[in-house]
Amino acid sequence: MTPQELKERLRRQAAALPRANVPHLLEQFLALPQVEAAHTVMVFYGVGREPDTTALIDQLLAMGKRVALPVCLPQRKMEARIITSQDQLIPNHYGIPEPDGVCPIVPQKDVDVVLVPNMMCDRAGYRLGQGGGYYDRWLKGYTGFTVSVCPADRFQEQLPHAEYDVPVQLVLTDA
Repeated sequence: MTPQELKERLRRQAAALPRANVPHLLEQFLALPQVEAAHTVMVFYGVGREPDTTALIDQLLAMGKRVALPVCLPQRKMEARIITSQDQLIPNHYGIPEPDGVCPIVPQKDVDVVLVPNMMCDRAGYRLGQGGGYYDRWLKGYTGFTVSVCPADRFQEQLPHAEYDVPVQLVLTDA
Protein backbone atom coordinates (compact mmCIF):
# COMPACT_ATOMS: atom_id res chain seq x y z
CA MET A 1 0.00 0.00 0.00
CA THR A 2 1.40 3.40 -0.96
CA PRO A 3 1.51 6.23 1.60
CA GLN A 4 -1.24 8.03 -0.33
CA GLU A 5 -3.47 4.92 -0.28
CA LEU A 6 -2.85 4.58 3.46
CA LYS A 7 -3.77 8.25 3.99
CA GLU A 8 -7.02 7.73 2.07
CA ARG A 9 -7.86 4.64 4.12
CA LEU A 10 -7.20 6.57 7.35
CA ARG A 11 -9.36 9.48 6.12
CA ARG A 12 -12.24 7.03 5.53
CA GLN A 13 -11.75 5.63 9.05
CA ALA A 14 -11.75 9.12 10.57
CA ALA A 15 -14.85 10.11 8.58
CA ALA A 16 -16.75 7.24 10.20
CA LEU A 17 -16.06 8.58 13.70
CA PRO A 18 -18.49 10.90 15.51
CA ARG A 19 -17.76 14.60 15.92
CA ALA A 20 -14.77 15.18 18.19
CA ASN A 21 -16.06 16.13 21.63
CA VAL A 22 -13.01 17.69 23.27
CA PRO A 23 -14.00 20.70 25.40
CA HIS A 24 -11.39 19.62 27.99
CA LEU A 25 -8.65 19.74 25.33
CA LEU A 26 -9.82 23.16 24.15
CA GLU A 27 -9.63 24.33 27.79
CA GLN A 28 -6.05 23.00 27.91
CA PHE A 29 -5.35 24.98 24.74
CA LEU A 30 -6.63 28.19 26.36
CA ALA A 31 -4.42 27.56 29.40
CA LEU A 32 -1.20 27.16 27.39
CA PRO A 33 1.37 29.84 28.27
CA GLN A 34 1.84 30.50 24.53
CA VAL A 35 -1.88 31.26 24.17
CA GLU A 36 -1.97 33.37 27.32
CA ALA A 37 0.97 35.44 26.03
CA ALA A 38 -0.31 35.64 22.45
CA HIS A 39 -1.63 38.80 20.89
CA THR A 40 -3.07 37.08 17.78
CA VAL A 41 -4.43 33.52 17.74
CA MET A 42 -5.60 31.77 14.57
CA VAL A 43 -8.21 29.05 14.98
CA PHE A 44 -10.33 27.00 12.63
CA TYR A 45 -14.12 26.94 12.59
CA GLY A 46 -14.90 23.30 13.37
CA VAL A 47 -17.27 21.54 10.99
CA GLY A 48 -18.20 17.92 10.35
CA ARG A 49 -16.12 15.61 12.55
CA GLU A 50 -13.93 18.47 13.84
CA PRO A 51 -14.35 19.89 17.34
CA ASP A 52 -16.91 22.65 17.79
CA THR A 53 -14.75 25.77 18.19
CA THR A 54 -17.53 28.37 18.47
CA ALA A 55 -17.19 28.68 22.28
CA LEU A 56 -13.39 28.77 21.95
CA ILE A 57 -13.60 31.66 19.48
CA ASP A 58 -15.87 33.58 21.86
CA GLN A 59 -13.56 32.85 24.81
CA LEU A 60 -10.51 34.12 22.91
CA LEU A 61 -12.38 37.29 21.95
CA ALA A 62 -13.46 37.77 25.58
CA MET A 63 -9.80 37.39 26.65
CA GLY A 64 -8.97 40.36 24.41
CA LYS A 65 -7.09 38.31 21.81
CA ARG A 66 -7.05 39.24 18.15
CA VAL A 67 -8.73 36.20 16.62
CA ALA A 68 -7.97 35.14 13.07
CA LEU A 69 -9.70 32.50 11.01
CA PRO A 70 -8.55 31.07 7.69
CA VAL A 71 -9.97 32.03 4.32
CA CYS A 72 -9.56 29.50 1.49
CA LEU A 73 -8.21 31.03 -1.70
CA PRO A 74 -7.80 29.70 -5.25
CA GLN A 75 -4.90 27.33 -5.93
CA ARG A 76 -5.33 25.79 -2.46
CA LYS A 77 -3.85 28.79 -0.72
CA MET A 78 -5.05 30.35 2.49
CA GLU A 79 -4.92 33.67 4.30
CA ALA A 80 -5.80 34.68 7.84
CA ARG A 81 -8.36 37.40 8.59
CA ILE A 82 -9.18 39.04 11.90
CA ILE A 83 -12.72 38.87 13.28
CA THR A 84 -14.26 40.74 16.18
CA SER A 85 -17.49 38.70 16.15
CA GLN A 86 -18.72 35.43 14.71
CA ASP A 87 -21.37 37.52 12.95
CA GLN A 88 -18.62 38.34 10.43
CA LEU A 89 -18.43 34.73 9.23
CA ILE A 90 -19.99 33.61 5.95
CA PRO A 91 -19.96 30.13 4.35
CA ASN A 92 -17.25 29.58 1.74
CA HIS A 93 -17.53 27.31 -1.31
CA TYR A 94 -17.00 24.27 0.97
CA GLY A 95 -19.77 25.47 3.32
CA ILE A 96 -17.23 26.31 6.05
CA PRO A 97 -17.79 29.65 7.81
CA GLU A 98 -14.91 32.06 7.21
CA PRO A 99 -14.37 35.81 7.67
CA ASP A 100 -16.08 38.04 5.13
CA GLY A 101 -14.06 40.18 2.72
CA VAL A 102 -14.30 43.24 4.98
CA CYS A 103 -12.29 41.58 7.76
CA PRO A 104 -8.64 42.68 7.68
CA ILE A 105 -5.94 40.28 6.52
CA VAL A 106 -3.31 39.56 9.16
CA PRO A 107 0.21 38.79 7.92
CA GLN A 108 1.46 35.33 8.81
CA LYS A 109 4.33 36.83 10.84
CA ASP A 110 1.81 38.58 13.11
CA VAL A 111 0.03 35.36 14.11
CA ASP A 112 1.46 34.10 17.41
CA VAL A 113 -0.38 30.78 17.79
CA VAL A 114 -2.27 28.57 15.33
CA LEU A 115 -4.77 25.88 16.33
CA VAL A 116 -4.50 23.49 13.39
CA PRO A 117 -7.38 21.14 12.48
CA ASN A 118 -6.91 17.43 11.91
CA MET A 119 -8.75 14.23 11.24
CA MET A 120 -5.97 12.31 13.01
CA CYS A 121 -2.62 13.19 14.62
CA ASP A 122 0.47 11.27 15.64
CA ARG A 123 3.03 11.56 18.41
CA ALA A 124 5.46 13.53 16.20
CA GLY A 125 2.84 16.19 15.41
CA TYR A 126 2.04 15.04 11.90
CA ARG A 127 -1.63 15.28 11.13
CA LEU A 128 -4.01 13.91 8.61
CA GLY A 129 -6.08 16.74 7.18
CA GLN A 130 -8.84 16.85 4.59
CA GLY A 131 -6.28 16.38 1.82
CA GLY A 132 -6.26 19.86 0.30
CA GLY A 133 -2.90 20.92 1.72
CA TYR A 134 -4.16 24.42 2.65
CA TYR A 135 -2.61 24.38 6.12
CA ASP A 136 0.66 22.75 5.04
CA ARG A 137 1.14 25.48 2.44
CA TRP A 138 0.28 28.24 4.91
CA LEU A 139 2.43 26.79 7.70
CA LYS A 140 5.51 26.42 5.51
CA GLY A 141 7.88 29.06 6.85
CA TYR A 142 5.59 29.94 9.78
CA THR A 143 7.66 30.64 12.90
CA GLY A 144 4.94 30.92 15.56
CA PHE A 145 3.54 28.19 17.79
CA THR A 146 1.34 25.42 16.33
CA VAL A 147 -1.05 23.16 18.23
CA SER A 148 -3.62 20.49 17.37
CA VAL A 149 -6.20 18.87 19.63
CA CYS A 150 -6.76 15.18 19.02
CA PRO A 151 -9.08 12.86 20.95
CA ALA A 152 -7.80 9.39 21.82
CA ASP A 153 -9.86 7.66 19.11
CA ARG A 154 -8.03 9.68 16.42
CA PHE A 155 -4.53 9.57 17.87
CA GLN A 156 -1.99 7.33 16.12
CA GLU A 157 1.57 6.44 17.07
CA GLN A 158 2.71 7.25 13.53
CA LEU A 159 0.98 8.55 10.42
CA PRO A 160 2.35 8.46 6.89
CA HIS A 161 3.75 11.82 5.84
CA ALA A 162 5.58 13.41 2.95
CA GLU A 163 8.31 16.04 2.78
CA TYR A 164 5.72 18.80 2.31
CA ASP A 165 3.74 17.87 5.46
CA VAL A 166 4.34 20.33 8.31
CA PRO A 167 4.03 18.88 11.83
CA VAL A 168 2.53 20.87 14.68
CA GLN A 169 4.72 21.59 17.69
CA LEU A 170 2.23 20.28 20.25
CA VAL A 171 -0.59 17.75 20.14
CA LEU A 172 -3.05 18.00 23.03
CA THR A 173 -4.63 14.58 23.43
CA ASP A 174 -6.34 12.43 26.02
CA ALA A 175 -4.72 9.29 24.57
